[in-house]
Amino acid sequence: MAYIDQNLMTGERIIYRAKLHWIVFLFPSVFLFVALVVFLNGYVSAGVFFLLIAVLTVSSSLITFYTSEFGVTNKRVLIKVGLIRRNSIEMLLRKVEGIAVNQDIPGRILGYGTIIITGTGGSKEEFQKIDAPFEFRKKVQEQIEAVQE
Repeated sequence: MAYIDQNLMTGERIIYRAKLHWIVFLFPSVFLFVALVVFLNGYVSAGVFFLLIAVLTVSSSLITFYTSEFGVTNKRVLIKVGLIRRNSIEMLLRKVEGIAVNQDIPGRILGYGTIIITGTGGSKEEFQKIDAPFEFRKKVQEQIEAVQE
């Protein structure tokens, strides 16, 4: 069972779920490509080295991708990233002062970005490489509006 599902309060329901963007697999793919090119050119030991790096980075990216959860409920914003080294935030909607989205050029083209959630008291939490970050922000803002009514 997912972290968000396990941590729902009484009467709380999930409105929106987001995930990490596939871009987290870009560098592992580059290492895999380099390993293939090096193998095809006859440099076996260098190819093994790059293949090992590719396997390690793919493993790390897969763990990060599948253990990251981003959710908006009718009461809170819940985010959990990581398996062993975990970063999580569970913030009541009425405690959210702002939610910002930062995107660089590749992020705008491919549809990923960084969300920064600011809570009361000035606390800021930043989460990178979120798929469709503006949709996530929109859902948070819609639920904040619904809570205030």
